[in-house]
Amino acid sequence: MLLIVALVAQVSSTTQPKRPMTTQPTKVVHTDEEWRKMLTPEQYHVLREKGTERAFTGEYTDKEDAGTYLCAACGAELFHAKNKFHSGCGWPSFYTSLAGDRVKLTRDSSHGMVRTEVTCARCDSHLGHVFEDAPDQPGGQRYCINSVSLKFRSDGPATQPAQPAKK
Repeated sequence: MLLIVALVAQVSSTTQPKRPMTTQPTKVVHTDEEWRKMLTPEQYHVLREKGTERAFTGEYTDKEDAGTYLCAACGAELFHAKNKFHSGCGWPSFYTSLAGDRVKLTRDSSHGMVRTEVTCARCDSHLGHVFEDAPDQPGGQRYCINSVSLKFRSDGPATQPAQPAKK
Protein backbone atom coordinates (compact mmCIF):
# COMPACT_ATOMS: atom_id res chain seq x y z
CA MET A 1 0.00 0.00 0.00
CA LEU A 2 2.81 2.40 0.87
CA LEU A 3 4.41 1.73 -2.52
CA ILE A 4 1.16 2.64 -4.33
CA VAL A 5 0.88 5.93 -2.44
CA ALA A 6 4.50 6.77 -3.25
CA LEU A 7 3.98 5.96 -6.95
CA VAL A 8 0.80 8.03 -7.15
CA ALA A 9 2.55 10.96 -5.47
CA GLN A 10 5.48 10.72 -7.88
CA VAL A 11 3.24 10.49 -10.98
CA SER A 12 1.04 13.39 -9.88
CA SER A 13 4.05 15.59 -9.14
CA THR A 14 5.48 15.00 -12.62
CA THR A 15 2.19 15.44 -14.48
CA GLN A 16 0.93 18.55 -12.64
CA PRO A 17 1.76 21.82 -14.38
CA LYS A 18 4.02 23.99 -12.28
CA ARG A 19 2.25 26.99 -10.83
CA PRO A 20 4.06 30.30 -10.67
CA MET A 21 5.19 31.21 -7.19
CA THR A 22 3.37 34.08 -5.57
CA THR A 23 5.40 36.95 -4.23
CA GLN A 24 4.69 36.80 -0.53
CA PRO A 25 6.65 39.26 1.57
CA THR A 26 9.39 37.86 3.78
CA LYS A 27 7.99 37.91 7.31
CA VAL A 28 9.62 40.20 9.87
CA VAL A 29 9.32 38.83 13.39
CA HIS A 30 10.62 40.41 16.60
CA THR A 31 9.98 39.85 20.26
CA ASP A 32 7.89 42.35 22.18
CA GLU A 33 11.07 43.63 23.83
CA GLU A 34 12.76 44.14 20.44
CA TRP A 35 9.74 46.05 19.06
CA ARG A 36 9.80 48.31 22.15
CA LYS A 37 13.47 49.14 21.51
CA MET A 38 12.92 49.79 17.78
CA LEU A 39 9.79 51.95 17.99
CA THR A 40 8.83 55.12 19.81
CA PRO A 41 6.24 54.66 22.58
CA GLU A 42 3.51 56.10 20.30
CA GLN A 43 4.55 53.89 17.37
CA TYR A 44 4.58 50.85 19.64
CA HIS A 45 1.09 51.68 20.94
CA VAL A 46 -0.38 52.03 17.44
CA LEU A 47 1.59 49.41 15.52
CA ARG A 48 1.81 46.64 18.11
CA GLU A 49 -1.13 47.33 20.46
CA LYS A 50 -3.61 48.39 17.74
CA GLY A 51 -3.94 51.91 19.09
CA THR A 52 -4.97 55.06 17.23
CA GLU A 53 -3.30 58.45 17.13
CA ARG A 54 -5.48 61.50 17.73
CA ALA A 55 -7.22 62.83 14.62
CA PHE A 56 -5.59 65.77 12.80
CA THR A 57 -2.30 65.38 14.71
CA GLY A 58 -0.38 63.11 12.33
CA GLU A 59 2.63 64.17 10.29
CA TYR A 60 1.21 62.90 6.98
CA THR A 61 -2.45 63.92 7.20
CA ASP A 62 -2.03 66.89 4.84
CA LYS A 63 1.19 65.86 3.06
CA GLU A 64 0.91 66.17 -0.71
CA ASP A 65 4.46 65.34 -1.89
CA ALA A 66 5.02 62.58 -4.45
CA GLY A 67 6.44 59.48 -2.88
CA THR A 68 5.86 56.15 -1.21
CA TYR A 69 4.58 55.44 2.29
CA LEU A 70 6.39 52.64 4.11
CA CYS A 71 5.57 50.64 7.22
CA ALA A 72 7.26 52.44 10.14
CA ALA A 73 8.01 49.09 11.78
CA CYS A 74 9.59 47.08 8.95
CA GLY A 75 10.01 49.40 5.94
CA ALA A 76 7.66 47.53 3.59
CA GLU A 77 6.25 49.72 0.79
CA LEU A 78 2.52 50.05 1.43
CA PHE A 79 0.92 53.07 -0.27
CA HIS A 80 1.80 55.59 -2.96
CA ALA A 81 1.05 59.29 -2.65
CA LYS A 82 -0.79 59.27 -6.01
CA ASN A 83 -3.47 57.13 -4.30
CA LYS A 84 -3.83 59.53 -1.35
CA PHE A 85 -6.79 61.88 -1.01
CA HIS A 86 -8.19 64.38 1.49
CA SER A 87 -11.19 62.73 3.15
CA GLY A 88 -11.46 65.14 6.06
CA CYS A 89 -11.32 62.31 8.61
CA GLY A 90 -8.12 63.50 10.32
CA TRP A 91 -5.82 60.68 9.19
CA PRO A 92 -4.04 60.05 5.89
CA SER A 93 -6.48 58.43 3.46
CA PHE A 94 -5.68 56.24 0.45
CA TYR A 95 -8.07 54.58 -1.98
CA THR A 96 -5.84 51.54 -2.49
CA SER A 97 -2.61 49.97 -1.28
CA LEU A 98 0.39 49.47 -3.58
CA ALA A 99 -0.36 45.80 -4.22
CA GLY A 100 -2.85 43.33 -2.85
CA ASP A 101 -0.24 41.41 -0.90
CA ARG A 102 1.30 44.42 0.91
CA VAL A 103 -1.48 44.73 3.47
CA LYS A 104 -3.81 42.26 5.14
CA LEU A 105 -7.46 43.00 5.78
CA THR A 106 -9.11 41.41 8.83
CA ARG A 107 -12.56 41.74 10.38
CA ASP A 108 -12.36 43.86 13.55
CA SER A 109 -15.34 43.85 15.90
CA SER A 110 -13.68 45.71 18.78
CA HIS A 111 -15.11 48.83 20.44
CA GLY A 112 -18.72 47.81 19.70
CA MET A 113 -18.49 48.21 15.93
CA VAL A 114 -17.57 46.09 12.91
CA ARG A 115 -14.70 47.39 10.80
CA THR A 116 -11.94 46.04 8.61
CA GLU A 117 -8.47 46.31 10.13
CA VAL A 118 -5.47 47.00 7.88
CA THR A 119 -2.16 45.43 8.91
CA CYS A 120 1.24 45.20 7.27
CA ALA A 121 1.54 41.80 5.60
CA ARG A 122 5.26 41.69 6.31
CA CYS A 123 5.34 42.35 10.08
CA ASP A 124 1.65 42.20 11.13
CA SER A 125 1.73 45.76 12.48
CA HIS A 126 -1.57 47.60 12.83
CA LEU A 127 -1.88 50.44 10.31
CA GLY A 128 -5.52 51.54 10.57
CA HIS A 129 -8.84 50.53 9.02
CA VAL A 130 -10.48 50.51 5.59
CA PHE A 131 -14.01 51.77 5.08
CA GLU A 132 -16.45 51.56 2.17
CA ASP A 133 -17.36 55.25 2.40
CA ALA A 134 -15.48 56.95 -0.44
CA PRO A 135 -17.85 56.81 -3.42
CA ASP A 136 -15.93 59.59 -5.19
CA GLN A 137 -12.72 57.49 -5.20
CA PRO A 138 -11.82 54.50 -7.42
CA GLY A 139 -13.18 51.37 -5.73
CA GLY A 140 -15.12 53.41 -3.17
CA GLN A 141 -12.72 52.56 -0.34
CA ARG A 142 -10.95 54.76 2.20
CA TYR A 143 -7.87 53.30 3.83
CA CYS A 144 -7.72 55.39 7.01
CA ILE A 145 -4.11 55.00 8.17
CA ASN A 146 -2.33 56.32 11.25
CA SER A 147 0.55 58.67 10.33
CA VAL A 148 2.66 57.23 13.13
CA SER A 149 2.48 53.81 11.46
CA LEU A 150 4.09 55.20 8.29
CA LYS A 151 7.40 56.57 7.03
CA PHE A 152 7.56 58.64 3.84
CA ARG A 153 10.10 58.23 1.03
CA SER A 154 10.05 61.04 -1.52
CA ASP A 155 10.05 60.31 -5.26
CA GLY A 156 12.03 63.49 -5.86
CA PRO A 157 15.77 63.94 -5.72
CA ALA A 158 17.27 64.30 -2.30
CA THR A 159 17.51 67.95 -1.45
CA GLN A 160 20.97 69.30 -0.77
CA PRO A 161 21.56 71.99 1.80
CA ALA A 162 22.02 75.42 0.30
CA GLN A 163 25.65 76.21 -0.44
CA PRO A 164 27.01 79.66 0.30
CA ALA A 165 27.63 81.74 -2.81
CA LYS A 166 31.26 81.84 -3.95
CA LYS A 167 32.81 85.28 -4.21
